Amino acid sequence: MNKAMKGFTLIELVVVITILGILAAFAIPRFANLETEARIAAVQGLGGSVRSAATLAHSLSLAKGLAPTDSVDMEGTTITMVDYYPTEADIDDALVDITGFDNADDGVFEKTGAPTAATCSVTYVEPAATGDAPAITVATAGC
Repeated sequence: MNKAMKGFTLIELVVVITILGILAAFAIPRFANLETEARIAAVQGLGGSVRSAATLAHSLSLAKGLAPTDSVDMEGTTITMVDYYPTEADIDDALVDITGFDNADDGVFEKTGAPTAATCSVTYVEPAATGDAPAITVATAGC
């Protein structure tokens, strides 16, 4: 009676474990770097959304012929305006979704879970003078 042997030899198992260890050594730093890149992309995306929301509210205000401080209605939400742009307290209301960001209604959106949230953020500052545009700053140094 001939019994066939099944399974892997010890050498084959050691070789596979060694190869997996080498792959893991290269993959782990790349995955860690992806987390930072994802936070940077999220902050930059929110920066674009803030610019778009401010521009949309500005355009809506001008198209309706409103005064510089008249509120506008964006999808059922009233947005308080100053110099035809949303106020710092209401810019978050002009956005649809700010999930993953902390906002204290002061125009600063800090990325949740960032190593240094203050420098992984989007800052919206309402216009300083009539005719000026709002200042929108995207900081990614602390992501």
